Amino acid sequence: MKTEVMKKEEKKVEYLELIYDLIFVYVIGRNNSLLHQLTNGFIEGKVFIAYILCTLTVIQIWNFSTYYINMHGRNGFRDHICLFINMFLLYFIGEGTRSHWDEHLLAYHIAWGLILVNLGVQYFIELRNCKEQPDVYAQTKRMGFVLIIEALIVFSTYPIYQATGFSPAPFALLFGIVGTFIHGKNTKVILVDFTHLTERAMLYVVFTFGEMIIALAGYFEGGLTINSLYFLLMCFLIVVGLFLSYGTVYDHLIDREMKNSGLVYMLLHIFLIFALSIITTSLEFMHDSEVSLLPKILMLIFAFLTYYISLFLTLRYSRSKCSLDKKFVLSLAGCAVSFVILMMIFRNNSYINIALSVIYVWGIFLLLHHFSKKTALEPTANPAD
Repeated sequence: MKTEVMKKEEKKVEYLELIYDLIFVYVIGRNNSLLHQLTNGFIEGKVFIAYILCTLTVIQIWNFSTYYINMHGRNGFRDHICLFINMFLLYFIGEGTRSHWDEHLLAYHIAWGLILVNLGVQYFIELRNCKEQPDVYAQTKRMGFVLIIEALIVFSTYPIYQATGFSPAPFALLFGIVGTFIHGKNTKVILVDFTHLTERAMLYVVFTFGEMIIALAGYFEGGLTINSLYFLLMCFLIVVGLFLSYGTVYDHLIDREMKNSGLVYMLLHIFLIFALSIITTSLEFMHDSEVSLLPKILMLIFAFLTYYISLFLTLRYSRSKCSLDKKFVLSLAGCAVSFVILMMIFRNNSYINIALSVIYVWGIFLLLHHFSKKTALEPTANPAD
């Protein structure tokens, strides 16, 4: 299927978009607080599942909002009102993100559903502006239906859960992901401004890193000792190394001017931001003796691998995709395998674990930095979703 690229003026990130993103900093913090509910040093399975679902819900809402603004936003009065409404509704989602979530189930899902309805209605209103473009009209209507149907599933969650004890909320998330993916694959006209899309994704990642830095302030509670100072320094170095790796990929490798729907790029950022959230909590746990050592080590390993796999997969959008040679891939894989083995060998020593994490993160950054220098002058590649 041949995909046509719509020519339109380059979109800039507006101030209101940045203000809108700030509410997600609060919600990210609320999501991370779920993992602090411990039983005998372990995170309960039910709480961890709730954490995953709440985190993916918020990231999906942000994704839907970003795509609408990217394709149809005009920075007008209607756009402003709809964004402010969703900002207000996100407070209810943040407030309802608790371990005893049953008490906030109704408000949480009403707010979630209304956010989806708000976005879906905007797509349907936009139909009046594309009557002369059949492909754009069909594409816009299809996305509107995806949002409205997901909203109906969300609204059904409370009565179904009350009647049966079963929550269909995960199916709402799954429907949104699959529906968006199919929608993107069936697109005949690319309306997306990929430059704007990558910038918005980068800003969300930056806000997530901001939440990580704020979380590290917890090491000052109860007074700063040699022990807490060591962990604080190691954690700070980890955050800096992770940030520099993302910055290297974004600034020097991603071809942000390519013509692309960015569907896979945004999907990868869902996992990338999710991994950063888990890393945040894992780093908070490192000096906490009340948390069993093995689960927090496993969390950290899982989060690091998820972050880096997601980050490296974005290189399919790089200026030189073909330069992902075997030597570079094997170096990355070797670092990951060595890191996992050493972390498990020294799993009973958190001092060594955190030091190994610093070495791994900065080792990956140095590999990426070298790779970016090597590929700086290579020709641009334009992959398609």
